[in-house]
Amino acid sequence: MATETQASTAPADSAGLPQLDPQWWPGQIVWLLIIFVAMLVFMRLFAAPRVGDTIDAREDKISGDIAEARQLKDEAEAAEAAAAAETAQARAAAQRVAAEARAKAQAEAAARLAEEEAKLAAQGAEAEARIGRARDAAMANVAGIAADAAGAIVGKLTGRAATAAELTAARG
Repeated sequence: MATETQASTAPADSAGLPQLDPQWWPGQIVWLLIIFVAMLVFMRLFAAPRVGDTIDAREDKISGDIAEARQLKDEAEAAEAAAAAETAQARAAAQRVAAEARAKAQAEAAARLAEEEAKLAAQGAEAEARIGRARDAAMANVAGIAADAAGAIVGKLTGRAATAAELTAARG
C-alpha cells in the first residue's frame, strides 16, 4: 500500500503545480465563477451604492460650496460698491468743508486786508495833511528866507546891504 500511495503521488509531483494541471481546471473554473458572482453581487448591492452615494454627496457639497462662494462674492462686491460710495461721499464732504474753510479764511483775510488798508489810507491822509501844512508853512517862510538870502547875496556881491523896499520889489 505504501507503494501505491507513493505511486499515486508520484505523478502529481511530476506534473508540477496543480493549478496548471488540466484535470483540476473544471473545479477551478467553477470556484472562479462562484467567487466572481459573489464579488459582483457584493459590489452591486453594497459597495457601488455607497461609493455612488459618496460621489453624489460630494458633488452636492461642491455645488453648495460654489453657490455659497458666488453668493459671498456678490455680497462682497455689493459691500465694496457701498464702501466706494461712502468713500466718495466722505471725500466730497471733506472737499466741501475744505472749500468752505478756504472761503471763510479768504473772507477773513480780505476783511483784515480791507481794515488794514483803511487804517493805512487814514494814516496816509493824515500824513498828507501834515505834509501839506508843513509845505504851506515852509512856503510861507520861503519868501522871507529867499528875501534874507537875496539880501545876504547882494550884500556879499555889492558890499552894501539891500533895503527892504528893494527886496520887496525884487520879489515881485
